[in-house]
Amino acid sequence: MIDGMIGKKLGMVQIFDESGHAFGVTVVEAGPCTVIQKRENSKVQLGFFEVKESKVTKPRLGVFKKAGTVPFRILKEFSAEDFDSLAVGQEIRADIFNPGDVVKVIGTSKGKGFAGVMKRWNFGGGRETHGSRSHRIPGSVGQCAWPSRVFKGKKLPGRLGGAKVTAPSVKVVDVRADENLIFLKGPVPGAKGTIVFIRKK
Repeated sequence: MIDGMIGKKLGMVQIFDESGHAFGVTVVEAGPCTVIQKRENSKVQLGFFEVKESKVTKPRLGVFKKAGTVPFRILKEFSAEDFDSLAVGQEIRADIFNPGDVVKVIGTSKGKGFAGVMKRWNFGGGRETHGSRSHRIPGSVGQCAWPSRVFKGKKLPGRLGGAKVTAPSVKVVDVRADENLIFLKGPVPGAKGTIVFIRKK
């Protein structure tokens, strides 16, 4: 079967295990995804999040018309073991995952805007007493006459978050294929409504 699918992060809820202990899980609306194209190297292109034709460029609209499907906003390629048995236009649902599976989740982290070194890099900051004026600044950033520049990769203030993040080991707690829902225990990047890609390990 396909090694992953596209989903939408809905938020977090609390559930109970068999012994009665409560723990938090992230609810992801996984699909249903539609097979748009069958590519080389046993890969298939899936579509998710149906949109109007006016929201899609004409070249991409031609791809959907060739596949005989409605337009989708998100397209992503995944590997498929049973490549030959898949058909263009076929729906892929959440039941490709099973409770107990360990997956990796790829998404865009929450954007937090421009941040200083203490928030962005966990700097300790300067002393707070005895007339110090260096409380939250980064401090020295370079050398004197040589090399007269700041080395690349120096930890400095800048934009924090809003980057591609992969959570490598997230456990599937429950799957509700009839509702297209997957319950995941572990870090799932992004805010509510973020598009995520779930891949089998």
